[in-house]
Amino acid sequence: MKPGPRKGGGSAARAKSAARRRLAPDERERQIVDAAIEFFAEVGFGGQTRELSRRLGITQPLLYRYFPSKQDLVERVYREVYLGPWDPGWERLLDDRSIPLRERLIEFYGRYTAAIFNPRWLRIYLYSGLLGVGFNKRYLARLERRVLTRICRELRHEWGLPSPGRAPIRDAEMELVQGLQAAIFYHGVRKHVYGIDVQPATGRAIEIAVDALLAGAPRAMRRLVGGARATSGAAPRRAGAARTRSRSRSR
Repeated sequence: MKPGPRKGGGSAARAKSAARRRLAPDERERQIVDAAIEFFAEVGFGGQTRELSRRLGITQPLLYRYFPSKQDLVERVYREVYLGPWDPGWERLLDDRSIPLRERLIEFYGRYTAAIFNPRWLRIYLYSGLLGVGFNKRYLARLERRVLTRICRELRHEWGLPSPGRAPIRDAEMELVQGLQAAIFYHGVRKHVYGIDVQPATGRAIEIAVDALLAGAPRAMRRLVGGARATSGAAPRRAGAARTRSRSRSR
């Protein structure tokens, strides 16, 4: 029996075929970027541009004509893989209070996982964390600012708690929402990186994770947000107001 084709062999063959032709600058740049994404997803960011050039069938100086340094190429990969699929519609969905919160969360995570649950996205993300490239911190800061903070705000609204403008979101609240994010993310890692036949399917796993949050979080958040209002110094910039409200309630 003949051995099957080497992983990535088809992509490499197509890249070399394209390299033998003279390409327009934008086509060549696109070829390099696509190959770099596949290359770094396979070998990590320790992979050398010399090897990437060899796989492309081009010279290293030609590659550097388009990307003067490896860091420039890595930055382009970040924009393509992580910023490109970002959909501003996700944020509008989470803001839409005409839709019940449970439905919003399930719909959001359905769309979000459809964008990120692929081996390329997940492997590059994990390699970035292992080698300290920094994609993770930048992406997580964006996710926290645009998505997780919104979820915290909507959870407070759902349960009649003060808005973040009245009582700033606390680290412990964010950790609660990070738990939802982590549960769903790890489902994708097990399926697309570890190659495990994960059951239930992603859609059902999202429903379970969302229901677990909505069932268990109200009591925890009431305690956290209540503590932020009632405990001296617990909520930065709002502690004085919190003490005033506390005294008013005790009269």
